[in-house]
Order: sequence, then C-alpha cells, then structure tokens
Amino acid sequence: MMVLQKIHSLILVSLLTMLGLGLVQLSYGQNAMYQRFLRQHVDPSNRGGTNSYCDSTMRSRGMTTSTCKNVNTFIHESIQKIKNICNTPKVRCKNGRMNCHRGQARVTDCNKTGGSPPNCRYRARGSTRRIVIACSGNPKVPVHFDK
Repeated sequence: MMVLQKIHSLILVSLLTMLGLGLVQLSYGQNAMYQRFLRQHVDPSNRGGTNSYCDSTMRSRGMTTSTCKNVNTFIHESIQKIKNICNTPKVRCKNGRMNCHRGQARVTDCNKTGGSPPNCRYRARGSTRRIVIACSGNPKVPVHFDK
C-alpha cells in the first residue's frame, strides 16, 4: 500500500512539473476555440454567396441572437484543407502575434445591412481569395479568422 502511494505521488509530481514547464498541453481552451471557429466560419457543404444564405446561416449559427454580428466570413472548403493552411509559413496577425497563416479559399463574406436580432439582414459577397487564420495547438488547428 505504501509503495502504491509513493508511485501515485511521484506520478502527480511529474505531471505537475511537466505542466509547469509547458510540456503537457491542456487542450480544453484550444478545443473550445476550434469548435467556435468551426461554428462561425466553416461551411464546406455549401457554396454560399447569396444574401439569403448569409441571413439564414448567421441566424442558424447563433450570430444574431442578442446582437447582429457586423461582419463574418464563411469558408467553403473541407476542414482538412483549412487545417493544411496551418502548416504554411507563419505571418503576423492583425493583433501583432505570429501565429497566423495564409491560404487560398472559397468564401462568402457577410456584411450587416440592417434588421435587428434575431432577424438581421446581410449582404453577401462570394469569392475565392486569400484568407488569414490563426492556428494553435499540436497538431495545429484553426482557432481564429483574422482576415
């Protein structure tokens, strides 16, 4: 019994030491940001590009509940293609951090034109253009749409 307690104590001390050194990553925060990124920005099954697409998708994704989100971009690519952007060279994000990456994607940009929650109205602009996303974790996953 005493040996078992010593082993548990040693394992606990080792784990806490690795956490303190940053060798073990707690992934809950990263996973929550990744899930939010998917909800707000990824729609591979649709080509988007219309005002009604923006109106209905912004509503169904919860971005018009209490306020109308002014601007949002939906990426119409597979999540694997979006994750691959995280493997491109790092570029500076708008906030100055160096965890952004650039890639090409089909997108729909939605810009608020009026209405009030939950019936916000948007103008859509579909295009294929360069996007910049912030990535985090190991392996890297997208966590923020920068531009």
